[in-house]
Amino acid sequence: MIFSTKLATAVHILLYVEEYEDEEKITSEVLADSTGVNAVNIRKILASLKQAKIITVKPGVGGTYLAMKPEDITLQKIFEAVEETDPHLFRMHEHPNINCPVGKTINSVLSGRLDTIKNNMLKDMAQVRLSDIYSDMKSQLDEN
Repeated sequence: MIFSTKLATAVHILLYVEEYEDEEKITSEVLADSTGVNAVNIRKILASLKQAKIITVKPGVGGTYLAMKPEDITLQKIFEAVEETDPHLFRMHEHPNINCPVGKTINSVLSGRLDTIKNNMLKDMAQVRLSDIYSDMKSQLDEN
């Protein structure tokens, strides 16, 4: 299963903001340099994070800031802010042969299980906070 890079990029952005918001003006160009992602795509992710009220962006002079404490920002919240909002994480094929026993039942027997997997993933993501990831980052930096 492959998701887009938006979640990882958004977490990178938020970690950078947490680390440097008091030291420098954080712009999409600064974040593009840090992430290696085009500034246009960074601005799209910033807009999604802003809409989710995870960050604030100062108009005029610019600068990006966390709008919430890192311990209040979960991976689930970030994921839901930046990834597609399709209610089905897994899509079913649309035209199975209803004259086939497998084709007749595949959607009903599989969709409930896949919904459970999605819900479990989101519950797991809700347990991971930006502050946890920030602590992990700092620990790795201290080891090197």
